[in-house]
Amino acid sequence: MAKTRGIVKRGNIYWISYAGLDGKIIRESSRSDKFRDAEDLLIKRRQSVRDGTLPEVKRIGRHTFNDLSKEYLKWAERQRSYAQKLLVVNQLKARFGPLPLRRFDTRLVEAYQYERLKGGKKRLKTEEVVANKPSTINRHIATLKHMFTKAVEWDMVEEETLKRVRRVKMLEENNRRLRYLSKDECQALIDACADHLKPIVLTALNTGMRKGEILSLKWENVDLTHGFILLEHTKNGERREIPINATVRATLEGLFKGTPEKPRRIDIPYVFYRTVEDTSNGERKTTCSPYVRIQRGFNNACRKAKIRDFRFHDLRHCFASHLVMSGIDLTTVKELLGHKTLTMTLRYAHLAPAHKVKAVDVLDQALNLSSSAQKLHKNEGAANG
Repeated sequence: MAKTRGIVKRGNIYWISYAGLDGKIIRESSRSDKFRDAEDLLIKRRQSVRDGTLPEVKRIGRHTFNDLSKEYLKWAERQRSYAQKLLVVNQLKARFGPLPLRRFDTRLVEAYQYERLKGGKKRLKTEEVVANKPSTINRHIATLKHMFTKAVEWDMVEEETLKRVRRVKMLEENNRRLRYLSKDECQALIDACADHLKPIVLTALNTGMRKGEILSLKWENVDLTHGFILLEHTKNGERREIPINATVRATLEGLFKGTPEKPRRIDIPYVFYRTVEDTSNGERKTTCSPYVRIQRGFNNACRKAKIRDFRFHDLRHCFASHLVMSGIDLTTVKELLGHKTLTMTLRYAHLAPAHKVKAVDVLDQALNLSSSAQKLHKNEGAANG
């Protein structure tokens, strides 16, 4: 490759230099590891100088991860998954906060993966449990990669840094987990729940709704008259109507009417909400907000019910598993769960062996009929002969 004056390589990235309108040398990153890209940019800049137009050069400052986190959370406020993103970003801040963005590379992020697998070095004081499963770590890395994608868009870091972060591979996950409870275990769990948690668990067991869908549920999406819950914004982006059975109806009607001890706040749009009393200013003030985290209460209920290795999301598996074992076809289960394709729902297929037995019986009958017809034909031929 012939050398071109004004182009140098720093690391994997080519930089260009040229004289500006005032004669001073301007140095600029091409943001590319390809020589041709740098050469094209240099020609463009020199032409702009000859035309008397000062080239517009983006100058990127020395931003830290704390700076990026602040801007990213502002942007994420409009996202449905903001609460979850906030938790992940806060954990990433605890590890990388003051670190300059340009210091990020493949080795640094892979070291973070290893730390999380071993339990993590730094933990937020507000965290109850730090999960270090591959699926959780992958969510952290996916968030980190997206943060750096936005950082490049916002001119907070060079594209080469983003490429280094993107080289980190996701950990292998075991997505075949299928943990569900027996009917007796379901009842034991419900009995062990605190008063605020019991209606949430009952709703999860009888609708198959995700935790985020339940905690963000508003009364405007509940139709007790016609008996269904309408979810406008779901994980796969499609509307979903969920029928209300007798248990869910009784649960929701109880919350809607309230009790003398806990009357329903008609100014609160959420079905499930918590009440917090604030006396920090010397005055007693009550505020209400939807639940964000219920993990501690759920874990306590599982311990009381002597149920191990069980997560809130597994209530969704309970819903689907018991439907399939009761003879409901997989297509209907898919629609109730809100799966976009049947692939995810097929994990429950082994719980419905009856349809396989029926299929084999149908084949057996078909083959027997065919065999009987052949025998009849032969017998008729022999009689005619």
